[in-house]
Amino acid sequence: MAARTKVGIIGAGAMGTLFGFYLAGTSDVTMLDANAETLATIEQKGISVDDQTPRRVTIARRAADLYGSQILFLFVKAVDTLRALRPFAGELDPVTPIVSLQNGVGNEDAIRTALGGAVPVILGITTESAVTTAPGRVHTSGRGNTIVGSSSPATSRMVAEVLTASGLQAAVVYDIRPHLWGKLVANCAINALSALLDCDAGMIPRDANAARLAEALAEEAAAVASALKINLPFVNPWQYVTDVIAIGADARSSMAFDLASGHPSEIDHINGAVVAFGRRAGVPTPYNEAMLRLVKAREALLASR
Repeated sequence: MAARTKVGIIGAGAMGTLFGFYLAGTSDVTMLDANAETLATIEQKGISVDDQTPRRVTIARRAADLYGSQILFLFVKAVDTLRALRPFAGELDPVTPIVSLQNGVGNEDAIRTALGGAVPVILGITTESAVTTAPGRVHTSGRGNTIVGSSSPATSRMVAEVLTASGLQAAVVYDIRPHLWGKLVANCAINALSALLDCDAGMIPRDANAARLAEALAEEAAAVASALKINLPFVNPWQYVTDVIAIGADARSSMAFDLASGHPSEIDHINGAVVAFGRRAGVPTPYNEAMLRLVKAREALLASR
């Protein structure tokens, strides 16, 4: 039998659980999370997707338990990247790739800031989606696809092969930037708006006012990408956004959960990133800046209560 890959997963939320479940079928998976109660439940009951037979994974009590990982998947919020990775600085095998399927842009910079500029970073996007129903238990809205890429095609292929062997769909691209920005366009249009409206994503296209605002947010993000010479993997930004919404129409954005729980949102890495890059490129982004200010004001208001 082929040796099983040692896979580390940081973050046992919905996506960490989903990927951990599949990877546990063919790899030795160890999971680390800041929530001790979640880890205790997973240790006792395993992890499951769509009520399938639970699979056992190893629970990491500290970062050192993941130092021997051959692949390290990062499933924490973008705002938590530095905190999550600092304990790993100088401790991982130099060839161990760090895989980020996180929202927003700028995650590679945060990873390299925490671990050093030479660390192999694999960036990607995924259309897999999951909602946590209990610790270690998630439901999905159907099967998705994961795309990864890096400056090392061989390392990207290795990661994709591990994912594919587990039953997930994965592919490698030469340039991941168009796909990262494509996802950013959708996130800009959906996440903050659905969080502030406290609604499922599927409501946005059905309401004329919400739809027009979401379309403007997407068009701004696409204009910034164009100014940066990034060829998006679609022609019509709003059509792409509606296609993304159709996949998970009943889902609430992760930003809505952040606002509800008091956890810092990823607004700076999503709409805020569009604003920042827009300033550098000389592209006005008034709609995205408005969403940035509104979410920050909402966070401050909730924190003061």
